[in-house]
Amino acid sequence: MLKIAYHPIYKHPLPEGHRFPMIKYELLPQQLLHEGTCNYDHFFKPQIPDESHILKAHTETYYRQLQDLSLDKRAARKIGFPLSTELVEREIIIADGTIKASDFALQYGIAMNIAGGTHHAYSDRGEAFCLLNDQAIGARYLLDAGKAEKILIVDLDVHQGNGTAEIFQNDSRVFTFSIHGKSNYPFKKETSDLDIPLEDNTEDTHYLKVLKDTLPKLIETQKPDFIYYLCGVDVLASDKLGKLGLTPEGCKERDRFVLQTCKNLNLPVMCSMGGGYSKDIKIIINAHANTFRLAQEIFF
Repeated sequence: MLKIAYHPIYKHPLPEGHRFPMIKYELLPQQLLHEGTCNYDHFFKPQIPDESHILKAHTETYYRQLQDLSLDKRAARKIGFPLSTELVEREIIIADGTIKASDFALQYGIAMNIAGGTHHAYSDRGEAFCLLNDQAIGARYLLDAGKAEKILIVDLDVHQGNGTAEIFQNDSRVFTFSIHGKSNYPFKKETSDLDIPLEDNTEDTHYLKVLKDTLPKLIETQKPDFIYYLCGVDVLASDKLGKLGLTPEGCKERDRFVLQTCKNLNLPVMCSMGGGYSKDIKIIINAHANTFRLAQEIFF
């Protein structure tokens, strides 16, 4: 059964006019239920995890500053959300969703988190709507528990996974792979194990060729036994914060290829949704929903 992490705290109140589409975390599960892709049994409610899991990916100093809201103003401003106790709790619960979904992926072949994909969170700081790096926390959890030996992070959000690259820069157990917009944020990129920067307005055909030429070879050479997939839909041409040119069909084909590859190779995959900032919320919801539709179609 497809297991999906979801908690009402995911939809966090923001100041009016804020550019982050927080409403998607409420609308996406509603859409999946409404259309019959999922039922209530598919969803599980993450909680507050043991903090030792978080401290495997983040420094204790940074984590304590988040907890007691003592980050300096500049560091807090880089996060892009007004810092609050509830916001920090939200991020901790999202991380637990990814930890638990990682275990479900081992059991069922795939599992998802309605939120997550917070790849701009470094070991010692947050930025760009990311406080804690959920997939980094999940990866260290699996590795340290002996549930995986080699992990591949496939980051196909339009923005480079700079925080993820930093966290794993000296950890050979995790291979970080990012296809992203060359001229997009972050303007100072970190070095992933493999970065493929794409020109502005890259369209479906070229994007999919790059992905299909690269991912199978990576899996063959790296031999991972677990994959984290960050499936941001900010690759769409309609995205306000992205600069690539994918159509909704191209984005869906991207997801189909990644998930089908994992299924064919019997590689467990955990998916975090990542970004999506199209002006029309319906475009965001449909693009994210496609990932869940494909998970059901391919795995179950």
